[in-house]
Amino acid sequence: MDPIKTEIVVLGAGPGGYAAAFYAADLGKKVILIERDQRLGGVCLNRGCIPSKALLHATHQITAARESDHRGITFAVPTVDLAKLRAWKESILTKLGSGVAQLAKMRNVQVIQGKAYFEGSQTLRVENEQGQQFVNFETAIVAVGSLPALPKAFDLGNPRIMTSTEALEVEDIPENLLVVGGGYIGMEMGTVYAALGSKVTVVEALDCILAGADPDLARPVVAAAKRAFKEIRLKARVNKMSTVGKQIKVEMEFDGKKVEELYDRVLVSVGRAANSADLGLENTKALLDEKGFIKVNAKQQTDDPHIYAIGDIAGGILLAHKAHKEGRIAVEVINGENSINQDIVMPAVVFTDPELAWCGLTEAEAKARGIKYEVSKFPWAASGRALSFDRTDGVTKMLIDPDSERVLGVGICGAGAGELIAEAVLAMEMGATAEDIALTVHPHPTLSETLMECAEAFYGHATHTIAKKRG
Repeated sequence: MDPIKTEIVVLGAGPGGYAAAFYAADLGKKVILIERDQRLGGVCLNRGCIPSKALLHATHQITAARESDHRGITFAVPTVDLAKLRAWKESILTKLGSGVAQLAKMRNVQVIQGKAYFEGSQTLRVENEQGQQFVNFETAIVAVGSLPALPKAFDLGNPRIMTSTEALEVEDIPENLLVVGGGYIGMEMGTVYAALGSKVTVVEALDCILAGADPDLARPVVAAAKRAFKEIRLKARVNKMSTVGKQIKVEMEFDGKKVEELYDRVLVSVGRAANSADLGLENTKALLDEKGFIKVNAKQQTDDPHIYAIGDIAGGILLAHKAHKEGRIAVEVINGENSINQDIVMPAVVFTDPELAWCGLTEAEAKARGIKYEVSKFPWAASGRALSFDRTDGVTKMLIDPDSERVLGVGICGAGAGELIAEAVLAMEMGATAEDIALTVHPHPTLSETLMECAEAFYGHATHTIAKKRG
C-alpha cells in the first residue's frame, strides 16, 4: 500500500489533539488524525474529565436529597442501579465521541484508527487490525496524553486494585474503599464512592490534601470530606499490598505506627505518567525528559523541526484545557504566526463538593517568587444566593498587587466554583485591576457577586461584609 501524504498529522484525538486537527483544517491545511481507541476524545472524554463529572453529578443527587430534610422536603432512601448508571454514563460518552467524529468528517479531517510509530522525522507507521499503513507528513503534532501511574509495588494484577480508569467503571460499591493519594483524582472519586455508600479512607503522604491549592481555600473541601469519608490520613505511607481472599491487605504507616488493614477495593491515584513508550521517538530528534515527557519550547516545538508536542505528553500541568490551548499555539506556529506559550492564565478546577478553583498566583507561589501582594476575601456566609441553597461553606479570594492594584490570582471554593473562575481568568488576561471588577455590575442574587464584593472588600467598602479600609 502506498504511503499517504499529508501536511499535518496529529497523534491522539484527545481534547488537545482533535482541537489542533480541527483548527489546522479550518486554516486550510490537509490533516490526518490518528487515534488508537475506537472512540475519539482521548482520556478526557473516555476515561477522565467527562465520565468523572457525570458520576459526580449523579451521586450528588443522593447527597442533595439527604440534605433536603431540614427544608421540609424528605425523599425515600435512594436505590442505586449500577447497570443503569453505567449505561447512562456510557450514553454521554457515545454522544460526545460521535460528535467529535462528525466534526472531523465535516472538516475533511481524515481519521485513521490504529497505533502510530515514528519510522523517522517525517514518516509514521500505523498499525491496526487491517494491517499497517505508512503516513508521510510535513509536520507532526504529538498529543498522545498520559496514563495513570501504578507503582510496581501495588501492581498485583488484582482488579480490586484500581486506577482512575477502573474506578470510573463502578463495577460495584465496595463496603470499604482505600484511596491512595489526596490529589484531585483521589478526592473526586472518593466523593463519588462515598455518596454511593462506601466507607472511604484517604491516605496522603504529604501533610495536606490538594497540595497545589492554598490551604485556606482547600479547608472547606477538607471539612466536607471529613464528614463524607470515614477518615483522611495525612503524612501516611502505604508500604505493601497483598491479596487475601476477596480483599486487599494493606500495610501502612501513619501517626508513628504500622497497621495492617483489609479493604474491598483500593484506588491508587498517585499521579499520571507520560504515554511516550513505544512511539518510535528514538528514530527522530525529539527528546524526552527524565520522567518520559517530550521536551518542548514555548512554541510547542521539540528538538526535531518536524515534530511538535502538546498536552499531557509535553509535561507541565496535566489539564485538558491546557492541551487545547497548546494545540492552537502549535498550529499557529506551523502556520507561520508568532504564537507563544507564555504568561497564559491557566485555571485549575477540582470538582469535589464543594468545588475548588483557582487561576494566577497562589499565595505559596507569590511568596516563593518574592512578589508583593495583599489578600482580599469574601465569605459566602454573607452571600444571599449561597444562603438560599444552603452552601455558605464557600469563600472567594483575591491576591492583589498593592501598588498597581492589578489582580495577581483568584481562588474560589464553593458550589459551582469551576463555572465562576472563568470571570477571574478573563479579568487577569485583560490586565484588570481590583477596581475594574468592583465597578462591574454583577446580577443579584448570584454567586458571581462574590467576586465583585471580594474586589470591593480590598477597598474597604463591600456591602455585605466589613472590611478594613486601605491606607
